[in-house]
Amino acid sequence: MSDKKRLFENFLSLATLQGLNYILPLLTLPYLVRVLGPDNYGLVAFAQSIIQFFIILVDYGFNLSATNQIAIYRNNKKRVQSIFSTVMTIKLFFMMISFFILCSLILLFPKFQNHKLVYIITFGMVIGNVLFPIWFFQGIEKMRYITILNIIAKTIFTIGIFLLVKQRNDILFIPLLNSLGTILIGFISLGMIKRTFGINFVSPSWSNIKYQLREGWHVFISTVAISLYTVSNTFILGLFTNNTVVGYYASAEKIINAATGIINPISQAIYPYISRLMSESREKGLIFIKKILLIVGGCTFLISLMIFVFTENIVDIALGDNYRQSIIVLKIIAFLPFIIGLSNIFGIQTMLTLGYRKAFSNILMLASILNIFLAIILVPVFKHIGTAFGVAISEFFVTLTMFMYLHSKGIKLLEGKHV
Repeated sequence: MSDKKRLFENFLSLATLQGLNYILPLLTLPYLVRVLGPDNYGLVAFAQSIIQFFIILVDYGFNLSATNQIAIYRNNKKRVQSIFSTVMTIKLFFMMISFFILCSLILLFPKFQNHKLVYIITFGMVIGNVLFPIWFFQGIEKMRYITILNIIAKTIFTIGIFLLVKQRNDILFIPLLNSLGTILIGFISLGMIKRTFGINFVSPSWSNIKYQLREGWHVFISTVAISLYTVSNTFILGLFTNNTVVGYYASAEKIINAATGIINPISQAIYPYISRLMSESREKGLIFIKKILLIVGGCTFLISLMIFVFTENIVDIALGDNYRQSIIVLKIIAFLPFIIGLSNIFGIQTMLTLGYRKAFSNILMLASILNIFLAIILVPVFKHIGTAFGVAISEFFVTLTMFMYLHSKGIKLLEGKHV
């Protein structure tokens, strides 16, 4: 199979997957927000924001670092087997640490004790994340497997929501369905890796463990930094306010996440491809990135503009009358798909593939510090509106700083010239 044909097939698979990842939850969103109400929906969102920190820990940057390694060595079965086994061992260890931390939070803080079952069941998503090695399938550029498995999980979740969640007290079914779906496809994927690709688990050496921890470190720090101005916003808002206010923000953010989802299949499909292009020819890699920049920039700008113009209509249809407070939030963050689309091209596709990992991490760390500073100032006074402004400013800072850094290195993606 030619590189271009494989790239198109991977993009098509990931586009289908990403479409289902966001379309199916959007089908359940209008139903859930009305059945649960802003307070209970806010509780679910708050629990997921906490669990997301644990997912970031167990990922440890492997979704990029391990993907890159497998893309390069995919024809070397012994090397791929070593990478797979080492990464899975580290992820399992981090999962155990995560569960210990969660149990400690539940035991020590009343806010967590009151709804402990919600948090414990939601932790199943961490287990599913460990069992389902998306990074492996991305590295060997066989994304159709990811698509099929995720369709199974999302379908189970969607059907289950409409069958089981009938009233406010049915809140536990939401994390239960999410967790069972991800764990199920995790076990299926591991069996598939063994049968289809002949990859078995082997005991990793300590030197391999240290190597993988070193390789993933900068991406991990970058991911932590990203979480401090993305995932943590719901968490910080929940600490300063209440579940109802979290519900206003989280429901608007859900809509933006669905719109931003267009970036993910493109990013996941082209990252291993660009990694290989850059290893062969920096010139070819940058030419390809410029083409992608035009496509991503144009599509996300149109999407953001539509959200900004039709904000009230979107909230009325998707969320209902109880979420009028979400209108101003959605208005403020409407252009995030466009801003994030650009930062993905500047950061992940260009800076990381060119080896500017430290600079990439530093920019995201600065953005996280900025976001926390803004949250401390804005959230106590302006609540969900303050959170929205903080996120928008932080994301704009990331995109602008990455663009300026690349420009300083002579990489002028918007001018058609580079060093």
